[in-house]
Amino acid sequence: MDTSVATSASKPILSVDHVAVQFGGLVAISDMCFDVHEGELVSLIGPNGAGKTTAFNVITGFQRPTRGTVTFRGTSLEGLKPHEVTGLGLVRTFQRTSLFEKISVFDNVLIGLHRRTSPSLFGTLLGLPRERRAEEALREEAWETLRLVGIEHQANEAGGSLPYGDQRLLGVALALAANPSALLLDEPVSGMNASETSRFIELLMRLRKMGKTILLVEHDMPMVMKISDRIVVLNYGRIIANGTPTEIQNNPEVIAAYLGGGVKNA
Repeated sequence: MDTSVATSASKPILSVDHVAVQFGGLVAISDMCFDVHEGELVSLIGPNGAGKTTAFNVITGFQRPTRGTVTFRGTSLEGLKPHEVTGLGLVRTFQRTSLFEKISVFDNVLIGLHRRTSPSLFGTLLGLPRERRAEEALREEAWETLRLVGIEHQANEAGGSLPYGDQRLLGVALALAANPSALLLDEPVSGMNASETSRFIELLMRLRKMGKTILLVEHDMPMVMKISDRIVVLNYGRIIANGTPTEIQNNPEVIAAYLGGGVKNA
């Protein structure tokens, strides 16, 4: 079955080409092919154990494929370490939020911004005008990032003291601090209540309007159907469908994979 979907005449920003992953005798992914185009929000879905997290691990350098290639902006990611993939502009969040729990929300983001710059330590210590201006610009960018994700009013609170949903928003702010070309979100609303999920959807809508490219792994089907330009469906390590939300809702193989109607009724 041809699972490719032509969504744009432009060249894909991310291409996953015949990727397979095998752990001993266990096949986690058998033959995965899909593209993500500039400005798209693509969701990667599937039942538990379908291979979604393994796919993310391969794309971001945490797992080497047994076979196949991943290309980002025309550059092969083969053999690159996670921080090298991030340096190319492909930035990932995790199911478990990684943040600095004991320092302020603002300083969390400021540290993230400093990681992508190379200020002169000598100039910083002396407070030279150029370094002061650079620091002021980073501080303003930190405020802009917090306003974007909607937690600027909690800037002075310790990161670890935030409610769970706001910690996930801070995780996205840290990812955005790396100035990504593409953002990979691994089950971002897992564990959130309805109100927190609604706020996260609003953030995704804002990022879409900004033209951010997003690849999302998520189990929340109403959310996926609402926000996705395109959905790629994995089942037992292989892609069984690739299409618009409407096409996915009406795909018999997808419906069967979700035990007879979970996607259809989402």
